[in-house]
Amino acid sequence: MQLRYNYRAYPDGIQRRALASAFGCARVVWNDCLRDRKEAHAAGLPYVKSAALSRLRITQAKLTEERAWLADVSAVVLQQSLRDLDTAYKNFFDSVKGKRQGRKVGPPRYKSKKDTRQSIRLNTNAFSLQDNDTVYMAKVGNLKVKWSRRLPAAPTSLTVTKDSSGRYFLSFVVDAEPDTLPEVEAESGIDLGLSAFAVLSDGSKIDSPRFLRRAEKKLKRLQRELSRKAKGSKNRAKARIKVARQHAKVADRRRDWHHKAYTQIIRDNQAVFVEDLAVSGLGRTRLAKSVHDAGWSAFVGMLEYKAVRHGRTFTKVDRAFPSSQVCSACGFRDGPKPLHVREWTCGECGTVHDRDHNAARNVLFEGRRIVAAGRAETLNASWSVGKTRTRVPAQRVEAGSPQKGQTTQAGIPGPWAREHVK
Repeated sequence: MQLRYNYRAYPDGIQRRALASAFGCARVVWNDCLRDRKEAHAAGLPYVKSAALSRLRITQAKLTEERAWLADVSAVVLQQSLRDLDTAYKNFFDSVKGKRQGRKVGPPRYKSKKDTRQSIRLNTNAFSLQDNDTVYMAKVGNLKVKWSRRLPAAPTSLTVTKDSSGRYFLSFVVDAEPDTLPEVEAESGIDLGLSAFAVLSDGSKIDSPRFLRRAEKKLKRLQRELSRKAKGSKNRAKARIKVARQHAKVADRRRDWHHKAYTQIIRDNQAVFVEDLAVSGLGRTRLAKSVHDAGWSAFVGMLEYKAVRHGRTFTKVDRAFPSSQVCSACGFRDGPKPLHVREWTCGECGTVHDRDHNAARNVLFEGRRIVAAGRAETLNASWSVGKTRTRVPAQRVEAGSPQKGQTTQAGIPGPWAREHVK
C-alpha cells in the first residue's frame, strides 16, 4: 500500500521566490494545455494527445519570448503538471462512463494564482534527501524541513504545497507493507452525531470537541478587521493572512483529534461498521456549520484507511438503513422519530432505548450481515480477502484541479508519537 508523510518546510526568501515561480509555471502549463483541449473539443477536433501538448506548450514554448521564463524552473515540474491534467481528464471520462465509483467528477477547470492552495509535484529525478536533513529540489535548492519522524522507505514522489496562510509542506509518497495488528474479539458499530461526535455499540460515547465553535469569537473579530480594510491594500493582505492562520489552526486541531480518535477505535476493534451519511446534503441545511465542524467525511475516510493498513474489517452501512427506527432488541420497526426524541420505548417488547446507542447497535448488526453476505463494497472488507484487490493509493490529494465550492487543505506536520499518515 502507499502511505503519505507530510512535513513542514521552511524555505528562505530566495527559495520562496523560486517556489512561487514553479507554482506559476506549472499553473500556466496546465491552463495552456487545458485551453488547447477545450478549443479542440469546441471545434469538433480529436482529443489532443499529451505528446503534442508537451512539444507545443513546454518544449517549443520555452523558445518563444512570451514563455521563455518556463526554462527558469525544472522541466519535471512542467511535465508533472501535464500528467496531472491527464489524470484529471481520465477521472472525468471514467466518471461519465460509470467506470469510477463514488460521486461524479467534473471536467478540469482553469487554475488561478488566487487559489487557496498552490502545489507542484516532482518525481525522484527532481528531488533527493540530503545527509544534512534537508531536501534538495531542482532549481530551488536545499529546503529546511522539520522532520517530525523518519520516512520508513525511499519516497517515490514529492508534492510541495503552499496553503492560504503561507505555510509550506512537503508530502512524500512511500510504498509500505501493511502493519497488521493482533486480532481482537471486539466489533463496533458507530453512530455519528452532533451532540456526541460518535456513539459506539458498546454504549461508550465520544464527545464532540467543536473546534470551530470554540474559535468562533476570535474568528468573528478577525473577520471584522478584515472587512474594514481597503481592498487591494497591504493591510488587507495582512488581515487576510491572520484569518487564514486561525482557520488553519482550527483545521489542524480537528485533524489531530480525528487521528487520535480513529486510531483508538481501530486498535480496540477487529471490525468497524459505520453509517454512510449524506454529508454533502446535510451541509446545506441549517445544521451546516455544526456538520462541517464535526468533519464526519474526513473521519470516516481515516477509519477506512487505517483499517486497510492494520488488517481490520471496515464496512459502510447504506444511508437508507433505518437505524433509528428499528428496535435493536426485537427487530420491530417503530417508525420515524423527530430529532428531539432522544429516548423511546419499543412498542413491541417494551425496551427503553437511547436513540444513538440503539442506532449504533443496529449499524453493528447490519454491518455483520453485509460482511456475512459477502457484499462489503469497501476496499478493505478484510485484509485477507483484499489480497485480490488493487493497491490502496495514498490518501492525500496531490497537485491537480481543485473542485469549485470545496476548500483545500495543506498537509500537517506531527510528532513521531502520533499517526499523521494519510
